[in-house]
Amino acid sequence: MGGPIHYSSDFLTDKSAKIFVAGHGGLVGSAIVRKLQSLGLTNLVLRSHSELDLTRQSDVESFFAAEKPQYVILAAAKVGGIHANNTYPADFIAINLQIQTNVIDSSFRHGAKKLLFLGSSCIYPKLAPQPIPENALLTGPLEPTNEWYAVAKISGIKMCQAYRIQYKWDAISGMPTNLYGPNDNFHPENSHVLPALMRRFHEAKVSKAKEVVVWGTGSPLREFLHVDDLADAVVFLMDKYSGLEHLNVGSGKEVAIKELAELVKEVVGFEGELVWDTSKPDGTPRKLMDSSKLLGLGWTPKISLKDGLVDTYKWYVENVVKQ
Repeated sequence: MGGPIHYSSDFLTDKSAKIFVAGHGGLVGSAIVRKLQSLGLTNLVLRSHSELDLTRQSDVESFFAAEKPQYVILAAAKVGGIHANNTYPADFIAINLQIQTNVIDSSFRHGAKKLLFLGSSCIYPKLAPQPIPENALLTGPLEPTNEWYAVAKISGIKMCQAYRIQYKWDAISGMPTNLYGPNDNFHPENSHVLPALMRRFHEAKVSKAKEVVVWGTGSPLREFLHVDDLADAVVFLMDKYSGLEHLNVGSGKEVAIKELAELVKEVVGFEGELVWDTSKPDGTPRKLMDSSKLLGLGWTPKISLKDGLVDTYKWYVENVVKQ
């Protein structure tokens, strides 16, 4: 029970297959839509939040009964940084559990061939071994600042596994590392480290500021993956992978926050000084995922950090600054 179930996949060959991308307006979902369209998979079912509220079970049931998608990619989630997770823990656990439960169950009950659930690297214990292997899941306490979100995402993995075990249904899970790219959140308070740095350097460049102050020492190591690489991995998993275990999706490359800041500064073209406020906390010293299982199946990331930053900054200037 619970071993690999082998299915023949026609995900890439059936160009007319109906594919529901849940969360198509976000960073991840929009990249997946771009990728699918570039491959000629154009029978996409897309609904904005105002058209379909995924937290409402009856609405989701009605949608699946009417549309009956053959494939489902679940990229919809309530996400946020440390501040948001600490302030709204009930929202982070309830909304994500509702979305996942409704979409996974309705997908199965209305005959979807395959579903891919996307999680997050925050599912792993705070003190997980580095690089973090898939089997580190549930081996220790979570990071307290985002445990509500993490518990919801762990439940999504376990739900996919449960439907696979009980119903022999092809539900799989992928856990991406830190993502960035077009459609990222550049909000001054609620964004993640990379878009936050990009915005601060851009605004400093425009205002001709002499310096930009960044928290900490710059020594922590982080892993980043361009969202278009994740979209490529999603298609690969839908086409090639069918297994009980969730798979990590990362670049396998670490960069010190100091090196990242210098690179963003260069890409943005800020000419002032970069100053480190070492009185502020660094956070976790290292967070790298072990993606060797996915790499062993034949997938590789293609976008270098420098090229990805150039692409992201171009999008930021054209879409955020000009608003």
